Amino acid sequence: MSRAALLVLADGRFPAGGHAHSGGAEAAVKAGRVTDAATLEDFCRGRLHTAGLVAAGLAAAAARGLDPVELDAAADARTPSPALRTAARRLGRQLLRAARATWPSPELDALAGRFPKGAHQPVVLGAVARAAGLGALDAAYCAVYESVSGPATAVVRLLSLDPFEATAVLARLAPELDLVADRAVEAAGRAVGEGVGVLPAGSAPLLELSAEAHAAWPVRLFAS
Repeated sequence: MSRAALLVLADGRFPAGGHAHSGGAEAAVKAGRVTDAATLEDFCRGRLHTAGLVAAGLAAAAARGLDPVELDAAADARTPSPALRTAARRLGRQLLRAARATWPSPELDALAGRFPKGAHQPVVLGAVARAAGLGALDAAYCAVYESVSGPATAVVRLLSLDPFEATAVLARLAPELDLVADRAVEAAGRAVGEGVGVLPAGSAPLLELSAEAHAAWPVRLFAS
């Protein structure tokens, strides 16, 4: 295992398309739910313990080698919003494209063949971590970090928030990222013997509803 591969995969400059997505922050800013660093922290914390935990569980399970077809169906079941399902598959397709050029792997080639329009991004993330020689905990950390770093970066652009303040939000959330990543890995371990139904299924209805409204905006800065 090369732990340095984790830095490559988690780097915001890795060309996986995440920069075009705000993780629901754009809609939250317009609705007045995110206005400063304190409300950004609340938003990120809520996202971490719901969508972030779900994504981390799926990624950890994929990194452990569970069937990606079953995992993709599980991701669909945990994503009620059609707009978010579309965004997740678009991100998965872009991540897989970048990863196949970075860590060539028959497993990634097979995943691309099975899902020509893209599998859900967390499922792809776990498979990519596996191809890069990383483990389930590494994949979970990538997922939980993405769940909060995307909104934090977006809010810097949307509100002209001081980037130092946004980074401080991420630092304050770091202990909770550890806890959520551990929960995700524990669930992924259970899923090996009990099936994907035991993976986290925390819901965030407001994120889902906001995503549907956001998708219909005629002008938006971010894709989702």
